[in-house]
Amino acid sequence: MVGLVIVSHSWKIAEGVRDLAREMAQDSSGIITAGGLEDGSIGTDAQRIADAILAADSGDGVVILADIGSAIMSAETALELLEDEGKEVNAVIADAPLVEGSICAAVEAAGGGSVDSVLKSAEESREASKL
Repeated sequence: MVGLVIVSHSWKIAEGVRDLAREMAQDSSGIITAGGLEDGSIGTDAQRIADAILAADSGDGVVILADIGSAIMSAETALELLEDEGKEVNAVIADAPLVEGSICAAVEAAGGGSVDSVLKSAEESREASKL
């Protein structure tokens, strides 16, 4: 199953988004969070994200969803760290809203979707109307 990594500057947000995604997608063991810094403060940490990518990867790939600005940069750095360490993971960063994208990605992953279809599902959530 494709794994998901939820990256947020806040561990509370990351955990909350994971909880919502798990509720919507019954098979959600591959949803890993990388929220906040090690001490629980606000921020992102590329090494924590890299570790989360490895934990989420069951061999089918990983889709990373992130909240804002530097979370994307930290996720990109995490991918570079893994590459520098010689760890091959099929991981991509979604250009998607964190909450809606995570839920859509989790449902698609639980249904057996590929990395490409999980990424597409997450990114299509940008177009969902809430009214």
